[in-house]
Amino acid sequence: MNKSQWIPIVCLRVLAMVSTFVATVVMVTSHDSAKVLGMTFQAKYNNSPTLKYFVVVSIITTIYSLGALFVPPKKLGRHVLVLDLIVLSFLISSFSAAVGVGQLGKEGNSHAGWLPICGQVPKFCHHVTVALISGFVAVIIYFLLIVYNLNNVLNLVAFKA
Repeated sequence: MNKSQWIPIVCLRVLAMVSTFVATVVMVTSHDSAKVLGMTFQAKYNNSPTLKYFVVVSIITTIYSLGALFVPPKKLGRHVLVLDLIVLSFLISSFSAAVGVGQLGKEGNSHAGWLPICGQVPKFCHHVTVALISGFVAVIIYFLLIVYNLNNVLNLVAFKA
């Protein structure tokens, strides 16, 4: 792999790493409290297993992206492509689950009798929204990274044949 192929990969990895890091930091700092009927309740990301899953996957993706930056270009290939696919799968699953919980918090569910909470804890909802946007950006960047890597791997196979 020559330098002109390596530079976009590094740029995409750095962008993905920054995006997942931002998603993690914003989600971890999301907390708010509200007083309803004389009782105070707190909204934090760690109250929801789904949002915890989103944070864990974002941390793992950040660490993986950082580690993948140190893999020599000649060692890249199918192994990193497979790991990127696995990371993207986890990113998509955690993002999708977190969006579902976020939508439930924002809109509620009248059929189940769940009321929306964003009116009472707007700071928390804003943090979750920003973290989800950053997570979506990471999903898009990882998708582009996989498409670019797949193109490079297929071209290498075609040149060897």
